[in-house]
Amino acid sequence: MDAWARNLAPGGLLQLPWRVLGALIAARLALYLLSAGPLAYGVMSDELYYLDCADHLAWGYVDHPPLSIGVLAAMRALLGSSLLALRLVPALLHGALMVLSALIARELGGGRAAQGLAATAALAAPVFLAVTGFYSMNAFEPALWAGAALLVARIVKLPHGGSPMRLWPPLGVVLGLALLNKISTLWFGAGIGVGLVLTRERRWLATHWPWTCFAIALVIFSPHLLWQLQHDLPTLEFMRNATRLKMIAKSPLALLGEQLLILNPVLVPFWLAGLAWYFVSREGKRFQWLAWIWITVLVILVASGSSRANYLGPAYSVLLPAGGVVVERLAQLRAWRWLPGATAAVFLLAGAITAPFAIDLLPPARFVVYQRAIGLSAPVDQIDELGAMPLHFALRFGWPELVEAVARAQATLTPAEREQAVVLGSWFGGTAAINVLGRERGLPRAISGHNSYWLWGPGGTSGEVLLALAESGDEERLRALRAWYEDVTRVAEVDCEYCLPELARVGIYVCRRPRRPIEQWWPEVKVYR
Repeated sequence: MDAWARNLAPGGLLQLPWRVLGALIAARLALYLLSAGPLAYGVMSDELYYLDCADHLAWGYVDHPPLSIGVLAAMRALLGSSLLALRLVPALLHGALMVLSALIARELGGGRAAQGLAATAALAAPVFLAVTGFYSMNAFEPALWAGAALLVARIVKLPHGGSPMRLWPPLGVVLGLALLNKISTLWFGAGIGVGLVLTRERRWLATHWPWTCFAIALVIFSPHLLWQLQHDLPTLEFMRNATRLKMIAKSPLALLGEQLLILNPVLVPFWLAGLAWYFVSREGKRFQWLAWIWITVLVILVASGSSRANYLGPAYSVLLPAGGVVVERLAQLRAWRWLPGATAAVFLLAGAITAPFAIDLLPPARFVVYQRAIGLSAPVDQIDELGAMPLHFALRFGWPELVEAVARAQATLTPAEREQAVVLGSWFGGTAAINVLGRERGLPRAISGHNSYWLWGPGGTSGEVLLALAESGDEERLRALRAWYEDVTRVAEVDCEYCLPELARVGIYVCRRPRRPIEQWWPEVKVYR
C-alpha cells in the first residue's frame, strides 16, 4: 500500500512506475511459461494454420492480412515452432499493452498510481489474457490500437506552434501496420474520424496532417489491397459467408452484457468511470476524442448484429487509462491514500480468479469442475456444437489423435498408393494439423477447400488416391466424395476427449478410382467462411 501511496506524490507524475510495471510483466511471463509449458492443453488450430500459412508467404490470405504471418515466419526461423516459441510474442505483446496503457494514463495527466492501475487492469482483463494466450493476429491488435491511442492523446496535447510532423506521420505508420495485421483497424480509423468531427480537434481537418496520416496508412496497406484485387476480393466473400453461416446473431443488450465478462466484472465500474470522465470532467473533456473511438467501435459492432464479444476488446485501451486517472483523482480528493493499492489488489485477485477461463492453467477435468463452481462461461460467438470445454480451449485438443487416425488410414494403403496419396481436409484446423504435426509421421500433404487452402490449390497431386476427412452424418460431403471417386471406404476414426464434438465424429475415408481429374472438381470444394 505504501508504494502505491507514494505514487500519488506530485514529483512522480512524469515517471512511469517501473517497479509496478516490472512486477506485472514478470507475472505475465510466468503465466506464459506455465500455459505454454507444463500446463499447456496443446497447440491451437489457429496456431497450426498460421504455421502452414508461414510456408506460403504472401501479401494476403483469405481470412487475414499478412503481418502476423511474416512475424511468425521470422520467429520460427529464430526459435523454432514449439509452444514456448509460438506463444512468446503474444506474451510480450501483452506486456507492451501494459506499458502503453501506463503511457496513455500519463498523457491524460495521471500520475504513477493512475499509470500502475491502467497497467494492472490490462493484465487482469480476461480478453487481453485470452487473445495473447496463443499466436494469432488477435494478439497484435490490442497493442497496436493502444499505440495509436497514445499518439492520438499526444496530438490532443500538441501545443500551438508544435510540430505535427512528429505525431501525425507516426500515427499513419501505426495504423498502416495495424491494417496489415487486421482489417478491423478500419473501425478504429472510423473512430478517429468521428472524434475529429465531434470535438474541437476538428481544427486539424483544415490542415493536411490527417490526410497525410491516412495516405501513409494506405500506402503501407496497399500491397494487401492489391493482393485482394488480384484474387477477386476473397476476404469480402469470407466475411459475408461468416456473418451469414457461422456467427451467432446478437442483440445490443447481449453484446453489452458480454462486455461485463470479457473485461472482468470487477473492472466494470473502472472502465465506466473512465468513459464518464471524458464527458463530465473538465480535465477529461480535453481528451474526449479518445472516448469517441470506443463509442464508434461499439456502435459499429452493435449495428452488425453478429459480432464477437472480443471485437470491442482492443478499444478499451482508451478507457482503462482514464479509469486509472479517476481512481487517482478520487484518492487525492478524499485523501484516501490506500485507494489505488486496494483497487490494484482487487483487480489482481479478480484476474487470478478469471485467468483459468482465458489461458491453460488448470487440467481439463479440473477446469470443467472450476467452471461449474464459479458459474461463469465464455461468450458463445459461433454456431458450433460445444462439449465440456469452451471453444477457444476445445480447439487445442484432438490434433494428435487426428494425426494418429490419418496414420492408421495410411497404413491400409499399398506402397504404390502411399506414393500417390494426398489428404483432403474439411476445414483449416484439421488440414493444418496434418501438415504441421504429420510431417514427423511421414503423412501425405493435406489440401482443402477451406479459406486460403482453396487458393493454394491441389498442387501437383494426381488425385488418384485420396484420404478424405468427413464427419459422420455429413451426407453432403459423402455424396461429393462418391461423385468424385468410385470406391469410398471408411477405414479410421478420430477418438479425442475435450475436443470439439464434430472433430470426435470425423472419419477417414480412402477414395480410389477417380471419376474425374482433381482439377475438374476442385472448384466444388471452395468454402470461404
